[in-house]
Amino acid sequence: MTAALLIALLSAHAGELAGVTLPDTATVAGSAVHLNGMGLREKYYFDVYVGALYLASRTESDAAAIRADEPKRIVMHFLYAEIPKPKLVGSFEEGFSSADASLSASIDQLNGWMETVHAGDEILFDYAPGSGTTVTVKGQQKGTIAGSAFMQALWSVYLGPKPPTAKLKRGMLGR
Repeated sequence: MTAALLIALLSAHAGELAGVTLPDTATVAGSAVHLNGMGLREKYYFDVYVGALYLASRTESDAAAIRADEPKRIVMHFLYAEIPKPKLVGSFEEGFSSADASLSASIDQLNGWMETVHAGDEILFDYAPGSGTTVTVKGQQKGTIAGSAFMQALWSVYLGPKPPTAKLKRGMLGR
């Protein structure tokens, strides 16, 4: 009976979407962040990844989530069998198409850290005020891109006016 109770408690504190279960809380820069929402990125009827947004304070506001200068995280948990690095980089380039030109070196750095991903792999973007956005690909920390301007541009890729899909954005915002 104790095991059943433990399983019930754990599942009550986790998010689940498309067979992906993520914890209700995570730690970014020593601070707790909470699962704000999860969304499914689909393309041509294929499930590509589950995107999750973790914030210090939950919100349904895209602007508040983008601008918040507090610890936060975006998780991309891949579902599709394989996404080659060039396709992944192309998606980021498309997402950053309206980003300020002053961020081009940072975007190039991010793209250089990308790798081919497979189902079950994750990419994490952890933002810490005063430090920047730390990028982790398949469990390997690649580096940190300084500044809140890059973080806001990256968060806008998912939550801004032209997200990969409206469904993904709504899910990540918990709508």
